[in-house]
Amino acid sequence: MDLRIDLALMSEWITEGSHVLDLGCGDGTLLAHLTDSRNITGYGLEIDDDNLELCIEKGVNVIDTDLNQGLSDFNENSFDYVVMTQALQTIHRPDLLLKEMLRVGKQGIVTFPNFGHWKVRKSLFFNGLMPKTRALPEDWYNGENIRLCTVHDFEKLCDTLDIEVLQRAVVDTKHHTSWLMSLMPNLLGEIAVYRFRSKHYD
Repeated sequence: MDLRIDLALMSEWITEGSHVLDLGCGDGTLLAHLTDSRNITGYGLEIDDDNLELCIEKGVNVIDTDLNQGLSDFNENSFDYVVMTQALQTIHRPDLLLKEMLRVGKQGIVTFPNFGHWKVRKSLFFNGLMPKTRALPEDWYNGENIRLCTVHDFEKLCDTLDIEVLQRAVVDTKHHTSWLMSLMPNLLGEIAVYRFRSKHYD
């Protein structure tokens, strides 16, 4: 199964035989891949009816859940990894959900569009308007993205929440990466990928 590079990066960070919770799992592609390639077990949480059906067709264990309601159905340390792909910016309180991720999981992995990318800055500087880019194609008033942040914003939040960043990668919307992006991630990365855990992890 061919994966986008951000999903492939996430897959490389997940160890064989892990127990995984995928928040906003979409059509179940990542979980299906991890089940086949890494022998993981786990669940996906999804709210879209069409995606729920696609998950079931792929044999993915999926639960119909609104992530804004939190993860109270799960006990502490129920999972090795809690992952969330391109959904952090759609959550009402990302800070609370990050804490919940590390309550129910030993490690978290997230991806999100980087609002510090140069194309976003260019649009704001020259047009004075909220930007529309390949990573952020929706209008500000009718899209799902309500909590946009930069790479630096996310790392500052992690520091505030006593979260330790274990790995970081950035890619473009074609899901390619380069050494230059790694050198200047906040300016050149369109999509950020992070693996993290609590600083108080035992």
